[in-house]
Amino acid sequence: MARMKTEKDVLVAVQNDAIMMDILKTVQELDLPDWWVCAGFVRSKIWDVLHNFPQQTALPDVDVIYFDPDRVDEQYEKELEKQLERKMPQLPWSVKNQARMHHLNNVAPYTSSVDGISKFPETATALGVKLDKEDKLILTAPHGLEDVLQMVVKPSPGFEEEPLASIYRKRVKQKNWHSIWHKVTVVNPDKEEGSHAKSGSGKVR
Repeated sequence: MARMKTEKDVLVAVQNDAIMMDILKTVQELDLPDWWVCAGFVRSKIWDVLHNFPQQTALPDVDVIYFDPDRVDEQYEKELEKQLERKMPQLPWSVKNQARMHHLNNVAPYTSSVDGISKFPETATALGVKLDKEDKLILTAPHGLEDVLQMVVKPSPGFEEEPLASIYRKRVKQKNWHSIWHKVTVVNPDKEEGSHAKSGSGKVR
């Protein structure tokens, strides 16, 4: 298994990925407030490296987030997606303003994009990267890197209990991560059976 144990290792892996860096530079050009490219964009790269995959796993979407409480209309997000599609049309862009996304889970408003990332259902997915004004690569991991580096999927704080636990369980079922990354272990809180862990053993594609 490839070595990846620290934040520096993660940053080096991203920096060495020309496509990821092109994506980050493209998003940077939008000059959005408090922007990040997050979730599977980072997590999948880490797991691909840890599984020694020769090619990067295709993403169902490239998650771009920002925080702008003064403009929370969803149509503007669609306009931003179109701008990104014109620059890199081969990618499945998804743009979301975290100033409105708390409504999805019926929780208190987020205070920033990083606060929004901390409310992602799984700790291993609560990750984001961006380029600062000096083009320095920055990583945020509100719940730390231990879970994603250990390839453990477990609910973020608040998603261990209902009603949010059902959101986590639905995502685990839909995403089926261990069918791609066979070393991943999923902690799946089950309302009927209590919390338990399941080790993935599906085939790697």
